[in-house]
Amino acid sequence: MTERTMPANPVTLADHEARARARLAPDRWAYFSGGAADGITLRANREAWDALRLLPRVLRPLAHGHTRSTLLGRPLVHPIFLAPVAYQTLAHPEGEIATALAAAAQQAGMVASTQSGVTLEAIAAAAGPASERGPLWFQLYLQPDRGATLALVQRAEAAGYEALVLTVDAPVQGARDRERQAGFRLPPGVRAANLPDAAPVAGKAASTDALCGGLAAQAPTWADIEWLRGATRLPLLLKGVLHPDDARQARACGTDGLVVSNHGGRALDTVPATAECLPRIADTTGGAWPLLVDGGIRRGTDVFKALALGAHAVLVGRPQIWGLASAGAAGVAQVIRLLRDELEIAMVLAGCATLQEVRDSVLLPAATSGIATARSDEAPTL
Repeated sequence: MTERTMPANPVTLADHEARARARLAPDRWAYFSGGAADGITLRANREAWDALRLLPRVLRPLAHGHTRSTLLGRPLVHPIFLAPVAYQTLAHPEGEIATALAAAAQQAGMVASTQSGVTLEAIAAAAGPASERGPLWFQLYLQPDRGATLALVQRAEAAGYEALVLTVDAPVQGARDRERQAGFRLPPGVRAANLPDAAPVAGKAASTDALCGGLAAQAPTWADIEWLRGATRLPLLLKGVLHPDDARQARACGTDGLVVSNHGGRALDTVPATAECLPRIADTTGGAWPLLVDGGIRRGTDVFKALALGAHAVLVGRPQIWGLASAGAAGVAQVIRLLRDELEIAMVLAGCATLQEVRDSVLLPAATSGIATARSDEAPTL
């Protein structure tokens, strides 16, 4: 697609995707858009949301409706967060600075990546004061040295981040064939700005005969979660949980919530879609514990369905990169606004004045739609 054939006035996330693909070099597009191995999970994430069918109610009172809730005691204007995405300066020179400005303008939550292309302090400064933006969280990869991890945590605390999101599903990088086929390499000037040049980065293995070149030996365990829980005053969420037993153990370790995620299909291929795992984890955790979900969310109806399945908020990853590559901060802001507008439309047309009214009763039964639904009747006010 050329500049002339790109959508001139994007009105959907797919329009931003088309514009981003036209503007990014093939290897950078492969990095951002590709999944692991055969891309089965990557496709399944999207297909699972499509497979769910809404069953709207009519003639319900809708006056004074809104999208507000609370999460971890923090008021939310709407339940849309930007997921942590590494090296955003590959998509736009301003990278995470532009993303932070967009999130603040739309009062969306933002989760900054350990592997961001600019420092966590610069992102926090761009996001502005907490009273004028949505939640600002920091995504963490545990470093092989606990001292290095603690230093990142202390920097995040000092910079004003409100929670830590520990990624637990990628101790090594998935088999990303599309990246290798495209010959992707980080270009000069693009690096993980929060880490020393010599620091190990997720997916980079030492040259030994052990599993994954020795990197697997450094993979975090539940003991590390317990250590981290005691090392910070910030709320701690685990990102990358799919199994209900892991959800139970996470709660027992004193964590403050979960992100149901399969790493956007970029880690282990053929794992289930997040829409399939979410209701089972919601049932396990009882509905009142903070749950977020990512993976394949492209429409406001997907956000609506996620809430009906038991999530309290959603994260979007690739779409923010599409908006960033498409039009910088303005593009990211429009991606958020489109999702919020579509969520509001879905709420009204389904007969839900508030997020508290979004329940699995608005979904067709599992036997019809093919995906189990949560039974929680707890309001998303945590």
